[in-house]
Amino acid sequence: MTSTTPSTPASVTAESVLEHSDLDRPVTFTQAELGWVPWLEPLPESEFEERHRSGLVDASRAKSPYFALLARDPEILGARTRTDKDIFYNTKEGLPRAERELAATATSRHNGCIFCASVHSRFASHHSKRGDDVQRLLDEGTDAALDPRWRAIVDASVALASTPVALDAGHIAELRAQGLDALEIADVIHGAAFFSWANRLMLSLGEPEAPAAP
Repeated sequence: MTSTTPSTPASVTAESVLEHSDLDRPVTFTQAELGWVPWLEPLPESEFEERHRSGLVDASRAKSPYFALLARDPEILGARTRTDKDIFYNTKEGLPRAERELAATATSRHNGCIFCASVHSRFASHHSKRGDDVQRLLDEGTDAALDPRWRAIVDASVALASTPVALDAGHIAELRAQGLDALEIADVIHGAAFFSWANRLMLSLGEPEAPAAP
């Protein structure tokens, strides 16, 4: 059996910790495009090697402070990004993209991740053409009035985000009652599970920033 050695992230020291005393921090959930600032120093683009670029999957992400920070452990970043892309972009079968984004939005709203909720609510609105319903979810919370199908998706996502065992047979039965088949239910679970993790990662590494006024 071949053994493998875990990769070692580029050095992060106490001097790498960043302070942001002058941020315009958003305090409400929004579909507006937000910035994000890290609490640790991202890997400078000038220090990227081939393994870091490979971990990004999309080379343009080197400009993002979030992905440049995660690039300090490029093998983990690569696995994370390929998982993300498969869950949300591989839509030849299974749940429509809008409802995958709805699961991510509901999870982010429940977990209090303003940045992630802003990104995925925009996608949910764009793909569903139901911006008012998405905004209601952001404004009123995950108990907001929604049609039965979206209600079932939000309820299942929030249950999983709370703690895995809270997602029970009743949630699955309701998803089936709303017409979701096994593959579509798996997509709800994948979207909510991924963001149950991704929210916590983003919330522990930095914070959102409201964009500058035009």
